[in-house]
Order: sequence, then structure tokens, then C-alpha cells
Amino acid sequence: MGNSSTDAEERKEMDIKSFSSSQHNQTPYIHKVGVPPKQDIFKEFKTTVKETFFADDPLRSFKDQPRSRKLVLGLQAIFPILDWGRSYNFRKFRGDLIAGLTIASLCIPQDIGYSKLANLAPQYGLYSSFVPPLIYAFMGSSRDIAIGPVAVVSLLLGTLLRNEIDPTTNPTEYLRLAFTATFFAGITQATLGILRLGFLIDFLSHAAVVGFMGGAAITIALQQLKGFLGIKKFSTKTDIISVMKSVFHSVDHGWNWQTILVGSTFLTFLLFAKYIGKKNKRLFWVPAIAPLISVVLSTFFVYITHADKKGVAIVGHIDTGINPSSVKKMYFTGDYLIKGIRTGIVAGMIALTEAVAIGRTFASMKDYQLDGNKEMVALGAMNIVGSMTSCYVATGSFSRSAVNYMAGCQTAVSNIVMSVVVFLTLEFITPLFKYTPNAILAAIIISAVIGLIDYEAAILIWKIDKFDFVACIGAFFGVVFASVEIGLLIAVTISFAKILLQVTRPRTATLGRIPRTNVYRNIQQYPEATKVPGVLIVRVDSAIYFSNSNYIKERILRWLMDEEEQLKAASLPKIQFLIVEMSPVIDIDTSGIHALEELHRSLQKRNVQLVLSNPGRVVIDKLHASNFPSQIGEDKIFLTVADAVLTCSFKLPEEV
Repeated sequence: MGNSSTDAEERKEMDIKSFSSSQHNQTPYIHKVGVPPKQDIFKEFKTTVKETFFADDPLRSFKDQPRSRKLVLGLQAIFPILDWGRSYNFRKFRGDLIAGLTIASLCIPQDIGYSKLANLAPQYGLYSSFVPPLIYAFMGSSRDIAIGPVAVVSLLLGTLLRNEIDPTTNPTEYLRLAFTATFFAGITQATLGILRLGFLIDFLSHAAVVGFMGGAAITIALQQLKGFLGIKKFSTKTDIISVMKSVFHSVDHGWNWQTILVGSTFLTFLLFAKYIGKKNKRLFWVPAIAPLISVVLSTFFVYITHADKKGVAIVGHIDTGINPSSVKKMYFTGDYLIKGIRTGIVAGMIALTEAVAIGRTFASMKDYQLDGNKEMVALGAMNIVGSMTSCYVATGSFSRSAVNYMAGCQTAVSNIVMSVVVFLTLEFITPLFKYTPNAILAAIIISAVIGLIDYEAAILIWKIDKFDFVACIGAFFGVVFASVEIGLLIAVTISFAKILLQVTRPRTATLGRIPRTNVYRNIQQYPEATKVPGVLIVRVDSAIYFSNSNYIKERILRWLMDEEEQLKAASLPKIQFLIVEMSPVIDIDTSGIHALEELHRSLQKRNVQLVLSNPGRVVIDKLHASNFPSQIGEDKIFLTVADAVLTCSFKLPEEV
């Protein structure tokens, strides 16, 4: 082992000597870095704006088309159903019919339960699965998303609204504020889509969303203990400590054993149905219809045994009929307007994040393109219309979308089928839900939200990126131990902190030559790479802006000082050239150029020459505009690191 290590060091030393010797014995041909021709400032601005907001070139299909065709294409862009509807056939309808009926059987009991999370009467959950899916079917571009209320958004909306108005003492004003928040949630979503600002939702990182969803799932499950255990007096707070105190303080006088029996029996049934669906993908319909079966059986059981007279809480009366108008019930003036806007923006953004993530997932599985901005406009339009027809915030549901996908849905017509079933339920069947026990709704919600706890994703995040894991776990604990709003705030804060850290503290690396090549790579990644005598090569892996320019300058000087200390300790010649590899530097601003000028002056005091390698088009253009090349010398800018090393080696004394 010792001999092999010595041999490797000798080969490395010989490689350095042979390289240095070869550099002095051949005349180099050096490529010059091209300076781009001056661009028209308005044309460049137009290109930048286009790439920022219209990267997908949405108007490409309109090019060179007659006016009548442009009108048709415009209508198809707003209503995609006019495009795919032309090729719709009976085979596709059969798949959509089966899928629509399947997700309807899942959504009806879920909607009744989720409306309780939002502190609303049960019919409002059903309303939100009637109108919004119809609007989305005409305007949405996803074939697989199933639209309706979801647990996380229902809890978030209910928590935020309850902070403003008590739903128990003032239900009318609370309902008005819910419709107002839904309206502004839709406005937020549609505005983001119309202004092509969809990239803003990407600031909430995947890790933060995983943590937030997991924490929200536990919070939602804990909230269901009220209905599951039959507790009448329950904490209005959502943190785990307050909820568990409320649960254990009610042990002696608040728990109802009949309610617990009903809830635990059907929760076991629902979890078993879910297990069957996971074990055999062909039996996906088992967990899909299990909630409806549970509702039917538990309602029948309560009715024939009169369990409601023995303390088993039931849903009670549900209004019959389709959505009444709520246009006049919204706040457009007064103190509650600002509160409605604030709540709507938060709920709308979370709903948007969930829907777009679901849409992209299933679009990639079926290999078709999903236009994120069109999705936002569609989701916004359906919530705006929904707010005017007694609905609260609806979005894409992951559990229903998964069932929709596995049931063989072909197009958004499955949402229309689901909506028709909900319509029939509202018109004729709602009185039958009067004796449905709250415990079964709690069991349905608990079984549904368990899937939101993605511990496998959290483990993977830990393995890949520790900072991402901090965001994940921070959001999780924020929701569980504080509140949904605090968890969301922590998720956003940590996501932004990561962005700021990466911008202000970019990575830098020292490069060495891979043996027997002219390739220069990070020495930490390639330990066999050799340093060039008398030359230090540093790579900057980021754009150089005002936010990081000072750090980059100081970091490069630290690399130089560390290298000089090592050379001095080994009695080797000092560094005479510092090469900055600028291939990854995609842009530079005035602060960045000032930092390079300061670096150049600092190096001059140390008798070290600054050399640049491969600056890009934008960077070299700005450097020439600032007259920086003339400061360091036009001959100090090279196309490649190899060219720079070759030239510098000729200028080094023979002893180096």
C-alpha cells in the first residue's frame, strides 16, 4: 500500500514536470474571446421580457394564420374543451363515465366532512363539488385532476376565518367572509395566470410543501378526535398540545363509547380497504367506494338503533337543492374586505400549489403538456364563479385525482359526470344523510389525510439536501405545534432563506489538471487532478451580483492566501497568476465589476496577475462596456483554462 501511494505521487510529480516542460517547448495557438456586436437596447429588453413571462411562446400557433383561424385558436386557448372535444368519442366517454361515478362515490362523503373543517354547513362542501368542476372541465388543461374541496385548504380557510369571526356565535357573517375569501382566492389565481406569474408558486419548495402537508395531515386528524370520540366541548386551537389537553380533560365525562365504537369500526374498515387497493392496483375501486359504503351502513345503523338519542352526534338537516346565489353576500366594503382579501390570497396560493403539483404529476405520467398559466386561469375562474354560487375554495384533490387516473379517465368529462352525480345528490338524496354520524365523517377524513404524510419523501430529502430537510421539518413542526399559518410562514421563510443563502454565498472551487489531458476540474471532486506550478485556478459557480460580489472577491483572496501559505511551508515558488474560470458566471452587474476591479488591485499589491477564462456573451459585453479588459490587459482574457495556463506557463520563470 505504501509503495503504491509513493508511485502515484511520483507519477503525479512527473506529470507536472512533463506538462511544464511541454508548455515551454511549444508555441501556443490561443483563441481569442469573441466580443459580441452591440445589441439594440429595445430589442434586448423585448427578448428579456419575452423569456421571463412568455418562455413557452404561447402565441406561436397564431403565427401566419388567417383572422378566422386566430379567433378559433383564441377560443380554444380559453376553453381547451373546444380543441380536444372534436375528437371525443364513445370509447373515451365510457372511461370518463366510470371514472366520474367512482370519484363521485368518494367525493360526496368527503365533501360533507371537509365542510366541517372549514366550519361550514355540510351542503357547502357539496356545492363546491358541483359548480367548480363544471367550470374547470371547460377551461382546464389537465385530463386527470378531480376538482373539489380538499382537507388542507378547508382547514386553512377555517382556521384563518375563525381568527376573524366566530362561526358559532355569528354564522351569517362567517359565511359571508368565506365567500369573500373564495372570491379573492379566485382573483389571485386568475391574476397570476393572466400576468404569467406562475413561477411565483415555485418559491415554496417541494421540501417545505412535504413538511407542511404532513403537519397539516396530523392537525386535521387531531381535529377529528372531537367527532371520533363524541366530545362536545373541544379546543378551538389547532396545535397538538391544546388539542390533546382538550381530549384528556374530557376522558371522564366527555367521551361517548357508542360514538367511539362506530368510528373505530369504520376507520378499521376504511384502512383495510385502502390496504387492499395498495396491494392490488386493479382493486383501486375498493378504497374509492369504501367511504360511501361506510356512510350508508353507519347511517342505517344509527337510524334503526336510535343511537342519536344515546349521545351519537349526527350530521342533521342538509339543505336540499342546488347552489343558491351568493353574489350579494360578499363583502366589497368595510373592515372585513381586507380580511377577506388577505385570507383569500393565502388560501388561493396554497390551493394553486397543490393543484399545479397534482396536474404536473399526472401529466408526466401520461406524457402530455400542462400549461401552468392556463391552469391558474381555469382554477381562478372556477373559484370566482364558485364564490358567487355559495361555494368555498376548491382545487385539485390528490386522492380523487389518483382514483380518477386509475379508474381510466380520458378527459375532464369525468369532472362533469361527478358534478352531475353531486347535482342529483343535492336535489334528491341529501335528506338521507340526516342520520349520518359525525364519527364516520371523522373516520373518512382521518383515512384520507394519512396519505398526506409522506415520510418516504422526507427521508429522501434528508439524504439529498440537509437544508431542504430543515425546511421540511420546520414547516412540519410549525403546523403541528403552533398553527397552520405559522407552519406556512416557516415554510415560506425557510424557502426564501435558502434562496438568499445560495445567492449571497455561491460555491467556488479550485481547479487542477486531470492527468494526461487539458481538462481542468474541481480538485475536491478529482483528487488526482494536479495543480499548475505558479498558477492558481479558481472557478465561480454563480452570477456575480451586488448580493454576492464582495463575498466572491474575499473568497478568491482567501483561496490565494491559503495556497500561498501551503507553498511557503513547502518552500515552493509563490503564485504569480490567478486564473478565474467564468464559464458558470451567466451575468454580472456593476457591483460585480467593481469587485473584480478591487480584486485586480489587491492582486497587483501581491505581484499576482489576474487572468479571466471564458466569460460569456453577456459578461464580456459588460466588461468591455466598463473598460475592464484594458485595466488587466486584453491579453489576459482567454477562451479556455487550458489556453490561459499555456500562456501563463510561458511567462513563468524556468525554476517554477
